[in-house]
Amino acid sequence: MTFLQSWDRAVDKAGAPLCVGLDPLPEKLPAHLESSPEGVWHFLEEIIHATSDIAAAYKPNLAFFEALGASGWEILEKLRALLPPHALLIADGKLGDISSTNEQYAAAIFERIHADALTVNPYLGGEALEPFLRNPAKGVFVLCATSNPGAEEFQELPMADGFLFEEVARRANTWNRNRNIGLVVGTTRPDALARIQELAPELPLLLPGSGAQGGSAKDIARVLLQNPQSRGLFVWARSIIYASSGKDFASAAREAAIKCRDELI
Repeated sequence: MTFLQSWDRAVDKAGAPLCVGLDPLPEKLPAHLESSPEGVWHFLEEIIHATSDIAAAYKPNLAFFEALGASGWEILEKLRALLPPHALLIADGKLGDISSTNEQYAAAIFERIHADALTVNPYLGGEALEPFLRNPAKGVFVLCATSNPGAEEFQELPMADGFLFEEVARRANTWNRNRNIGLVVGTTRPDALARIQELAPELPLLLPGSGAQGGSAKDIARVLLQNPQSRGLFVWARSIIYASSGKDFASAAREAAIKCRDELI
């Protein structure tokens, strides 16, 4: 199954393009859970179980797991088994180095964690990203127009034909020989998204920034509706996984996920 086929199956099964971000902090766990890697595992287990029929994908941010040491990596290696069969696992590490290093990153993400996709930084160029791109079954989301404060410092540098983020979209389009490249575009950037849709209308999009970062999924969805080829996964993290700090955290996460899904529908 190609990555796009896996994507379409995941969204069809979930009923909406909802991605749950997994950014666990031991100190933010509900008080009845131990503030430890074991507590993080039980927390994630309950969150995923509560949202498994709603989410098309889950996006663990690798830094939150790496900060837990060896136990955090063990959690990442076991995470795939918690997900329902249809759901995509997207490893969010913004990875990108020379090609020999990327070979090892690809082995870690695709063979050890068994992720379906990962996020990458394009700064070293398309040739360096080849180890990530060679398997059509695995997706690669290239950072393009992100939602963080200060993103415009580089992303909106003027080029001969527009801004730097526009050139990233153009280049990603040319790298897409295996039809497994997508772009990361923050939901705080509707104007950038409209331009990206003109330049690379067929590339799937990973769309973080709704909820705590203030992006509007509704505004972004309206832009996507203008392009019949569009595919977008909308990411909510803190607003779902930390919907409650009490013993009802899992049911609260489910209610928050349903609210997010309904916003998309």
